[in-house]
Amino acid sequence: MPDISKKWLCVIGIGEDGWDDLSADARDLLYESEIVLGGERHLKMLPKDWEGERIVWSSPIREAVSKIVSWRPEDSASVQKVAIMASGDPLCYGIATKLLRHLPIEEIWIKPALTTFSLMCSRIGWSLPDVETLTIHGRPVEMLHPFVQPGAKLLVLSKGEESPEQAAKLLCARGFGKSIITVLEHLGGRKERQFSGPADSWNHPEGAALNAMAIECIPESNATILSRIPGLPDEAFFHDGQLTKREIRAVSLSRLMPVVDQVLWDVGAGCGSVAIEWMRTSPRCRAVAIEKSKSRLKLIEQNSQELGVPMLQIISGSAPEVLADLPAPDAVFIGGGLSSGNLLQTCWNALKPGGRLVANAVTLEGEQKLLQWQNENAGKSGASGDLTRLSISRAEKIGKFQGWKEMRSVIQLAVIKKY
Repeated sequence: MPDISKKWLCVIGIGEDGWDDLSADARDLLYESEIVLGGERHLKMLPKDWEGERIVWSSPIREAVSKIVSWRPEDSASVQKVAIMASGDPLCYGIATKLLRHLPIEEIWIKPALTTFSLMCSRIGWSLPDVETLTIHGRPVEMLHPFVQPGAKLLVLSKGEESPEQAAKLLCARGFGKSIITVLEHLGGRKERQFSGPADSWNHPEGAALNAMAIECIPESNATILSRIPGLPDEAFFHDGQLTKREIRAVSLSRLMPVVDQVLWDVGAGCGSVAIEWMRTSPRCRAVAIEKSKSRLKLIEQNSQELGVPMLQIISGSAPEVLADLPAPDAVFIGGGLSSGNLLQTCWNALKPGGRLVANAVTLEGEQKLLQWQNENAGKSGASGDLTRLSISRAEKIGKFQGWKEMRSVIQLAVIKKY
């Protein structure tokens, strides 16, 4: 085992059978610790001859993380050995991930157990690289929506015994009622069991609170197929007419270039379509929707739930006034409000290096603002950008025939801020 003498904190993954599953070196780490933190069920696994201090996790978890970080030794003479007992792999949606945002790996020793996902694959015969892995533990079940695709195989960490029934209802509402749900409980332990059935006839009683689901997505003829690639149909959104249309939205998002772990500001969000499609590309993409209309704020919230991004941050207010306290953006979309003060320049100033700004205008006044801003910044490195006129025509009935109906043209400014 590597030298861990300089590591004051160890995080030990625990399997279903607890102490009996631990290796000898994991047990030694616990015996050497003066403080052990964990859930009540974890702490009960410690042997009677363990003499240190036992601390049950506080809620919310961020308070526990702050407490642990506060124990960080100032020098080698004040080192206090601390251990954390966690389920499975602490780096898979676990406490170690949160701790490493505050502490360097040089101070932490992580001893993982098998992940729930690996155990699930071994039981149902799926290959881990061929499935989607996600969690709804402590999160809304609606986060499943973007992953419900024809033929998709999902491994899901549940939030409770009610999760399988909730997932079944969601699948049926999307037209995926024939999908097979397999619930696995107490994986790797003596009480392990599994049961399965189609979503549209799910009638199993609630089982263990700690469970996981394997879902094989099977569409019916009435299935709603919603790709995670930007360009959802307009009818996928609840809106009052103020909506960035499908074709324009797809082009806009191609210029915004969604990147994992980056933040988008959707300024003048309307029904939230651009922010929502940004977040659907990856569960790690974040967005802030800024909108002043109360009725549209409700539409944004409804759309974020229905389309599987309930973690979308929604801000009520007018830009640029409400922008000051928001996290700095990696991308900004301005779909309206260009006539409001110095909005374009304010967003540009807030944008991180390497960030993308896309602004759309449909009025002559808005177009003038874009052209003026481009001219004023033409000599500045990385600030001139591209102006594009986007025109879309759709075929419509003219009596017995069809003809082209042109939609209102959109003038688009797309700029990348150089590093």
